[in-house]
Amino acid sequence: MLTIREFEPNDMFSVIKLASDTLTERYNPSIFNYFFETYNKGFIVADYRHKIIGFLIGVKMNDKTAKILMLAVSRKFRNQKIGSELLNHYINVSKSDKIDNIQLEVRCDNKKAINFYKKHNFKIKDKIKEFYQNGQDAYTMEKKFMF
Repeated sequence: MLTIREFEPNDMFSVIKLASDTLTERYNPSIFNYFFETYNKGFIVADYRHKIIGFLIGVKMNDKTAKILMLAVSRKFRNQKIGSELLNHYINVSKSDKIDNIQLEVRCDNKKAINFYKKHNFKIKDKIKEFYQNGQDAYTMEKKFMF
């Protein structure tokens, strides 16, 4: 049974391991705790039989704007709509907080992620040169809501 829920502190090790296994950037483990303390409603996990198989970390930038910082799903659970469930949960959390747009960055060469976000009505807004640690460029993408 898959459950999409808010992150709990005992999920920390699983989330850090999943981030390390699936994301190309390397993060100091303390940053995950910081995000949880900053905006706990934006730290969401996909729990399958008491195992964390995906997560999304989002933050509020201001009263009207939120940002997705990380979205990851375990390789063996991809293409099962888990990323969509995490994203839709975060969109609903954002709407309940009266957020009217969500932003994110994605590698310019990550076609799969770009198409995923486009499928969820995100639009490419800009390009940032040398955004990532290895010097790769990023697109900024955004989804706006009408209330």
